[in-house]
Amino acid sequence: MKYTNVFFSMVFGVTCLVMAGCSGVSVVPEELEEHVNEGISFSQLLEAPLQYKGKTVVFGGQVLSAKRLENSTQIEVLQLPLNRNMKPEESLQNSQGRFLAIEEEFLDPATLPSGTRVTVVGEVSGVVTLPLDETTYDFPTLVIKRLTVWSSISTARVYRPYPYIYPYWGSYWGPYPGPYGWWY
Repeated sequence: MKYTNVFFSMVFGVTCLVMAGCSGVSVVPEELEEHVNEGISFSQLLEAPLQYKGKTVVFGGQVLSAKRLENSTQIEVLQLPLNRNMKPEESLQNSQGRFLAIEEEFLDPATLPSGTRVTVVGEVSGVVTLPLDETTYDFPTLVIKRLTVWSSISTARVYRPYPYIYPYWGSYWGPYPGPYGWWY
């Protein structure tokens, strides 16, 4: 009986750890959940950024540049729609424009290279007009309350060599380069 209780306690503990590991990334902190205004779309923000000044929103996209200013770090982001996990989509063609995310504390721009996917929980602070190629662009600005940086690791397909008969497949003989990726 004593060993049974220990066994079930261990199984319960491992199950709790696995479930905690599967819970995902929390993009919006609990203290900000009630303040986030989900009714503001990015296209609405682009049309009238000053109308939403002081509102907390969640937008994401791909970092185009990050630079250190005197008292803050400015991140230029190409907006991308967010999926149900609040992670930016992969397709750049779905972008509706650009925005600036301002981190008021020190943030090393080297930690956000161009191409990094981010989700920003921020407060709309207004609009900044800056040059963009041969014209100017009105960038809505967000003061960052929470910045989520997404891993650049993408899922890959695993291919196994033919035939699938032991011991001629698996990591014992691989990996093998193939036309569609590595075989393991």
